This record gives sequence, C-alpha cells and structure tokens, in this order.
Amino acid sequence: MTTTRQNGSLYTNIENKIATIEFGHPASNSFPSELLERLAKEIISVGYNDAVAIIILKSEGEKAFCAGASFDELVAIDNVEDGKQFFSGFANVINAMRTCGKLIIGRVQGKTVGGGVGLIAACDYVLATEKASVKLSEFSIGIGPFVIEPAVTRKIGVGATAELTLDAANWKNAYWAKEKGLYAKVFETQKELDEEVELLSEKLASYNPVALSEMKKALWKGTAQWNDLLAERAAVSGELVLSDFTKKALSKFKK
Repeated sequence: MTTTRQNGSLYTNIENKIATIEFGHPASNSFPSELLERLAKEIISVGYNDAVAIIILKSEGEKAFCAGASFDELVAIDNVEDGKQFFSGFANVINAMRTCGKLIIGRVQGKTVGGGVGLIAACDYVLATEKASVKLSEFSIGIGPFVIEPAVTRKIGVGATAELTLDAANWKNAYWAKEKGLYAKVFETQKELDEEVELLSEKLASYNPVALSEMKKALWKGTAQWNDLLAERAAVSGELVLSDFTKKALSKFKK
C-alpha cells in the first residue's frame, strides 16, 4: 500500500522492542521538507523510548526506496535563507540518526537518489535487494551532495564517494554498493530481504541494550561537530541553488 498524501506519510510500529519507522510519498518516496522534519523528530523520539532496542528504517511500496528531496520545493527556492532551510532537511535527519541512542537497520528495496543515499549511509547496518541501485545526480542539476557527503564518505570512503558523485549520470548497482560497504548484504527478492531484516532485528533486540547503545557511540566517534558541519554544507547548497547556472539546469531538467 503506498500513500497518496501530498506531504507523504510516516508510521512507527513498536513490537518486541523493535521500532519500524516507515516513510512514504507518492513521488517515488521523495521528501518534502515537512516529511523530513517529521522523520527527524520521530527518530529522536524513538531514540529516547526505553521500550525500543532497535530501529528499522524502511519506505513504502515495492519500487524506489527514496528519490531524495522534493524537486518541486527545490525549484521554488528563491532566497538564501529558504535554500539553507531546504537543504537542512536531510542534515537534521542525518544528525538525528547519528545521535539517536539506538542502532538503525536500513531496509532498502529499490533505487535511491541524492539525499536518500545519505539516509542509507547514516544507518548502522543496511540490507538491500539487488534492485537497490544508487545515484548521486546533484552535479547534473548544478548543485552537489554537500550535506550528505560526510555520511557517505564515512561509510564508503573518499574514493567511492568521488566515483559516485562525479559519475552523476549513471547508476551504481547494489553489488557495487555492497562492495564499497554501503550495504552489508544484498538479496535477490524482497521476501528474502524481509526475512533477514526480521531475523537480524530480533537477534539484536535480544542483546544487552547498554552494549548496543555503547556500540552506537563507538561507531559514530569523531562526528560531534556534524551539527555545525552539515549546517555549513546546507548553506553552501542553498547559495548554489540560486545561481544562474543551477536555475538554467533545473529548468531544463523540469522540462
């Protein structure tokens, strides 16, 4: 079942110490600002919930995992402050995922573009299907993946991030993503993916919650400055999107 709501949908289900957070949007599970804001708040809230040991992050439907930020909102930006605020959306979600006290399992069933790749990179362990190709197409519309770059580079390294960013017109397949460390495992079918997500989350939820929380801190050591860093990156993107070059690129893309 996929949502038809213009601002998307967000549902959390908590069962047996596992919180499943599911987002959806009719435009290939892309994110308007309002949905990003809701997701950041939800991750923070679930992170403080003592009844939760593990978080699963997933999206609706059987096709795209996430098409990044809302294109309509991007095109409508007409001042620096709005630009910074727009690009802060993914920054706030990544920081919420980073500082949340619970380990996050990503369940990726399909293609992912732009900011969605940042979400995947900010998960602590990701399982995907072989349809889960990734692309950072930002250069092709006159901007760059500046906000998500720290999360992506932390996960797959500078070389792979450069490859993904500079080859902006092409998809990298799920096995490339696994080889680079973005995915832990890749499955042929969604059924196999869901079985493994369930098995792994149940196992993790049975472990010592203090050990899980300490491991989360250890994995994210050295990222304390990201609140400032990602805000700075959002400002860079916010200015770029107003440039003549980017406005022309966006209008071509829109047509």
